[in-house]
Order: sequence, then C-alpha cells, then structure tokens
Amino acid sequence: EPTDRRMFAIVEAIKKGYSIDKIYKLSKINPWFLYKMKNIVLIEKKLKRYKLKKLPPILLREAKQKGFSDAQIGILTKSSEMEVRGVRKNLGIIPCVKQIDTLAAEYPAKTNYLYLTYNACEDDLDFKEKNQIVVLGGGAYRIGSSVEFDWCCVNSVITLKDLNYSTIMINCNPETVSTDYDICDKLYFDELSFEKILDIYEKEKPLGIIISMGGQIPNNLALPLHKAGVSILGTSPHAIDQAEDRYKFSGLLDTLGIDQPEWRELTNLEEAEKFANKVEYPVLVRPSYVLSGAAMSIALSKDELKEYLKKASKVSKEHPVVISKFITDAKEIEVDAVGNKGELYCYAISEHVENAGVHSGDATMVLPPQRTYLETMRRIKVIARKIAKALKITGPFNIQFIAKDNDVMVIECNLRASRSFPFVSKIFKLNFVDLATRIIMRKSVPKIDRSSFDLDYVGVKAPMFSFTRLKGSDPILGVEMTSTGEVACIGDDFNEAFLKSLISVRFKLPEKTILLSTGPIYCKAELLDSIRILEGMGFKLYATKGTAQFLEVNGVKAEELYWPLENKEPNTLSYIAEGKIDFVINIPKSVEKDELDNDYLIRRKSVDFNVPLITNLQLAKRFVEAIYRTSLNDLKIKSWDEYG
Repeated sequence: EPTDRRMFAIVEAIKKGYSIDKIYKLSKINPWFLYKMKNIVLIEKKLKRYKLKKLPPILLREAKQKGFSDAQIGILTKSSEMEVRGVRKNLGIIPCVKQIDTLAAEYPAKTNYLYLTYNACEDDLDFKEKNQIVVLGGGAYRIGSSVEFDWCCVNSVITLKDLNYSTIMINCNPETVSTDYDICDKLYFDELSFEKILDIYEKEKPLGIIISMGGQIPNNLALPLHKAGVSILGTSPHAIDQAEDRYKFSGLLDTLGIDQPEWRELTNLEEAEKFANKVEYPVLVRPSYVLSGAAMSIALSKDELKEYLKKASKVSKEHPVVISKFITDAKEIEVDAVGNKGELYCYAISEHVENAGVHSGDATMVLPPQRTYLETMRRIKVIARKIAKALKITGPFNIQFIAKDNDVMVIECNLRASRSFPFVSKIFKLNFVDLATRIIMRKSVPKIDRSSFDLDYVGVKAPMFSFTRLKGSDPILGVEMTSTGEVACIGDDFNEAFLKSLISVRFKLPEKTILLSTGPIYCKAELLDSIRILEGMGFKLYATKGTAQFLEVNGVKAEELYWPLENKEPNTLSYIAEGKIDFVINIPKSVEKDELDNDYLIRRKSVDFNVPLITNLQLAKRFVEAIYRTSLNDLKIKSWDEYG
C-alpha cells in the first residue's frame, strides 16, 4: 500500500539505477512525474561534487529553480544555510515575486495572490508600500495546528487593517480563511520556512512581523529570524526562546521561586535513570520547540524511559530534552492571557475535566472553572503576573498548571496565542487577539475588569477524534495530541454545556446497554457511585471479568462477558459488532503503552463499529453525572448573543 514514505523510496530507487519504466510498473505513477523526480536526483548528484566556494553559479541557479532550499544545498556542499544564502545573493540569484494568474493567461491578472519563484526574470510588483505588517499563518492543517490558529491570524489582520496598516499574510494552506482573497492586502502562498520568510521580508521591507498568532511553527522561527535582522513585533524573541527551551524555562521558574515538578536536563541515559529512580516513576520526557506534544511521553519503567528518550532526542536535536517527575491525580488548569510590557492585561482561567496526563488539545476544557479552589485560582493569577513580568511579555501567551491539594505547579508556557484563544474569546465575549494585536502595535487599549468569576453561564470545549480513519490506532488519550477538531458550546450550567458539546462532536448518548471495563482497582472504586447511578437509570450493564466481580461484591448487577481472546460466548467483541452495546467505558491500566491485547481489542472494536467510547476516569464520572442530571429535553437552544 502507498504510504507517505513512497516518494523517498522512489528517490532511492532512482539512485540505485532503477529505470523509469520499472518504477512505473511498481508504483503506477505517471512517468512524467517520475522523470521530474529523476531530474532532481541528478541535480543533487551534481551538487555533491562541489564545495560551496567552487559551486558553478549556473548549477546553483538550476538547483534553486528545481526547488532546492538553501539548507539542502548547504548539506550537500558541506556549508551552512546562511553561507549558501550569502553566496547566491552575491551572484544575484534571488527569487522573483509573481502574481497567481487567475485568468488562464487570457487577460492580465491583477491579484493579491503572490508567490516566489526562481523561474522568472522580474517581479510583478514595485514594492512601494511603506506601512506594512506581515502576519505569519499556521501552515498546513495537522494534529496540533488547525483552524484555531487561523482564527487568530484572521482576527489579527482585521485589527491591523482597522489600525490603518497594510497587511501581508504568509501561509501555504488554501483551506484557511486567512488565504481568502479579501482578508489581507497581500497574500503569499509560500511555505513557512526561514528562507522564504526572509526572502519576502527583504523584498517587501515591512515595519515588522507578527509571529505569535499562527501557532508553534512561526513561533519556532522567532530567534533565527531575529538573528537575521528581522523586526519581530511583540514579545522579544529571546524571551520566546527562554519559554520554549525546557532547560531555560525550568531555570527561570527556579529563579522566580515558582513551583514546578522536579526536573533534570538530559545529559545521558545513566543520569536519566538515576533521576527517575530518585523521584520514582512515572516521569515525563519533554522535548523543546515541538508541536502538539510530539515525542512527549510518560515513562513508567526503565525500558520505557530508554525508548522515549531516544525518540525525544530525534525530534528535538538542537534543543534540550528535560525529564520531570509526573504528578499523578493532579488537576490541569490553563491561563490564556495578554501581556502589555510585562503587565498582565487580561486573562481567562480554564480547567480540564481530565486529570493531568491528557494533552491540552485532547482535553475537555471548562470556562469558568467549576471544581477549582478559589485559593488555587488566586495563586495561578499571581504566578501568571510573575512570569509575564519576568519575560516582559507583550502580546498573547498561555501557561499550563497542575494543581493538587491547593499546591500549584507550572508545567509549560507558550509566548503565543494558544489553540484555546478562540474559545476563551467567544465565552468571555472579549476578543483576546484583537487586544493582543493592538498592544503589539503599541496602541492604547481600554482597561479590562472582567475575570473568570464574572460569567453567569458555562462554556465547554470538547475534542473531536478521527480514530475511525486511523486503522489500528489505539483510541486512548495521553500527553501527545491526537484530536483533529473541537467544538465549543455554552449552557446555563456545566452539565448542559457538556452534553451539548458531546452531541456536537457526534457522540451518541446510550439508550439501553453499557459495557464496563474499568481498569485498576482504584478506578473501579472511583466509578462505583457512577455505575450505581447508571443501574438506577435502568441501563443494562455488561462487564468484563474483574469489573463484573467487583460490582457483584458491591451489590451492582452486571452480566459478565468474556474477553476477546478467550474466544468464548458471550464475548465482548461479538456483542459490540452485533449492536448489543450502546456505549463503552474502558479505562486502561496504562496511559502510555497498549494495555493487554484484550483491552485494546475492545477499544478498537468500539471505534470500528461507531460505538461511543470513554477511556478516561474523570470524563466518565462527569458524563454519568451529566446524563443523570440533564435530559436532552432540558437542553436549551440559544444564540450566542442570548448568553451574558
């Protein structure tokens, strides 16, 4: 079957002498494309023959015309990206800006759709505009970077236009609103890379670039662009680096006297194992400068630690990997805020339904918090002020906390708009991006007196998953993000908003039957009252062996079903496949590794047959409470304007 690695396999085949006809017979890819790929391979072969200083200008130009980046040429000629850039600029090899032809060459096209190319002799623009601001978009949609960041980019552009700036958007995703023709004054359809952005910057000569709205990808470019002389608007790139670099940020928290889980920077495996033994497993492996928790893992043992450290080191080659103690049974809380020259200007505190250990993008988020102590909220605000002041934050930022028994610890800080900015802006009816953009541009803003306590309604943001399309994947939640969408709903109370959000992500509520497989003994005990509620509501309960025995001892009737691999009837898999189960609660014993094959098979079968599945203890409890206290007939359908 074709995979995302097929293209690289074809390149290797060409290098090993496979004919185009043979590759066509194996792949069925049109030879026209295969010959184009062969041309690229031949250019690469030529480039490898030269050091940069002896590279023929005609070959360098041909390589750029074929799409080779400065970084790629640098690797092939054993030089740096900036050295290649310097050489090609001295040779006059610079890209031209062309307008995308929307009229099939029948008439002159006057559009603001632009792109860079080396296959041209002149620009289509004269670059006379002086009052320009560049906003970097979020790039291709993927897990961790989606429409939330596009909302931030679009609202930032709208505010800039309101402030009478000419706007330039750089983005490469035609699915976004930010790439619509009427959003910005100029739109560059190009990749969000250091080279491309610097090329556009040198052509357009804008007043500066806003990198804090498009998510992690533009944020990662802050320091390299700053070192290349680009004016980064808002928070200092050095402050961004201090927050993104796990080692530097952990050191800052220690300096400020702010609590955090005990941590160490990775130096070698032996030191990592010593630290893990000292603080006791589980430990959290955290690379720096990554999107959606990539390669972040909870290690429960020495073998897992070794495996996850290797993975994290590959993802975060240029930045440190930090190991910290993982705090179990802790609540996760987030602050989305805007800073103004180091002062906390406005903020929103949200809580997760799930305990810490579930990525914030996969968590069910509640605003205002429903089960967080007032003292905890006060401490969170104090810490947010300290961090904003220390980093001199000007613009959007997000801080993630864990709280346990009123002890508050910081686990992460991002000096950019987070994926929950649209959510808190809608719930608060206060556009955080608009305010952040005005502050970044040093404009006056009104005083904000609202806080998370001032709402008389509740907002809930629920994730949406695509496990049905990811064959064989295990649908459990962990520290690496897996959701592909989200929905936010408002209600008069939590239960109403929660049920609305679940229904909105096509989560079917149970009607008659529920299958229970409730994991370790403490989870069974935690869920006992909820299961009694389900029994009282008239649901027919089925359970796997351990859960059925526990329920029987505690006076709850549940029919036992055999595990999948027991190959006996009545079996969990056949009941799910035959539509005899409306709903599954399956709590795994481990959040990191696939549990026993039996549990995995139940989860996977549930997803494959579109049976609603909950795998998180806290979510299961809140769900049972919500369907018990609120019926579908009680849900009020109101417009956004009717709340507040």
